[in-house]
Amino acid sequence: MPSAPEPPPGQTIPVRLLTSETAATTTSTFYDQVGGRATFEKLVAEFYRGVADDPVLRPMYPEEDLGPAAERLALFLEQYWGGPGTYSERRGHPRLRMRHLPFRVNPNARDRWLAHMRSAVDSLELSPLHEATLWDYLERAAHAMVNTFDE
Repeated sequence: MPSAPEPPPGQTIPVRLLTSETAATTTSTFYDQVGGRATFEKLVAEFYRGVADDPVLRPMYPEEDLGPAAERLALFLEQYWGGPGTYSERRGHPRLRMRHLPFRVNPNARDRWLAHMRSAVDSLELSPLHEATLWDYLERAAHAMVNTFDE
């Protein structure tokens, strides 16, 4: 490949950077890669289907309707995975541990939460890499929310 001509002393030659569709694909977020809002809405809807009838978890949701909790979780997950920053715009910093302190989150509650979330994740039929990445985060987050070992 021929080299570019040297600029005269004291001058520069402008450089134009080219972008391609390939470059855009490699820099997309996890949120985009898994299908964006629709994927997170499905995940949360499936999760709360299980929570609605769970005798341990359901009492932790003070609203009569699980809709507001579902919306908060969807917004949080979307933002965490590179989607819109709506969660922080509406609620500020996530402060997950602080927000969960009023509830008794013991290992049993954690495991029930994970069981419902596992079913929800499986319903998405993600690629193995995306599924493992998402599940790893959810599992670590669930363990971090435990705030008591009392039954």
